[in-house]
Amino acid sequence: MNKIDFLKESLRNLKTVGTVTRSSPFLCKGMIKPVDFKKADVIIELGGGDGVVTKHILGAMKPGAKLLTFEVNGHFCEKIREIKDDRLHVIEDTAENLEAHMKQYGIKEVDYIISAIPFVSLPDELCYKIVGICKKVLRTKGLFVQIHYSLLMKKIYKSVFGNVDVSFVPINIPPAFVLVSEKRD
Repeated sequence: MNKIDFLKESLRNLKTVGTVTRSSPFLCKGMIKPVDFKKADVIIELGGGDGVVTKHILGAMKPGAKLLTFEVNGHFCEKIREIKDDRLHVIEDTAENLEAHMKQYGIKEVDYIISAIPFVSLPDELCYKIVGICKKVLRTKGLFVQIHYSLLMKKIYKSVFGNVDVSFVPINIPPAFVLVSEKRD
């Protein structure tokens, strides 16, 4: 998907897309940097967009691992489905239904969750619910990785996980933060 098509789709659905530009290669690399791909058997991506981060994840994943990519925008799902990789499973649904889809795939726990959900555009109650579900399905020591363009939502991850590390990626439009929380209990 080119930049103009992404912009058009974003403007039509800004509340669910959360940005008007694709993630830069620097941001994509920043989002997957915390992942130990040698140990990752199951990765979930929330808010797959047009697949730009998805491709970076798949490029680093080991053979036999699974990537479940959730996206609510049908047009973006079509773009992600154009990626031909047996490890990729595209799910056109919300993160609220994560556990039901895990059951369908026979998955009991997840190693990493990489999220681009635009939480700032969602009600707090829904944000806490989704982040709580993510913590529940992660294995102990599993990581939840979230992109944001401000630190307004940091309190949610700190509240749910009890910890959050922040890194800054300046080479992106707009500059972005990558927030990482570990499941410790």
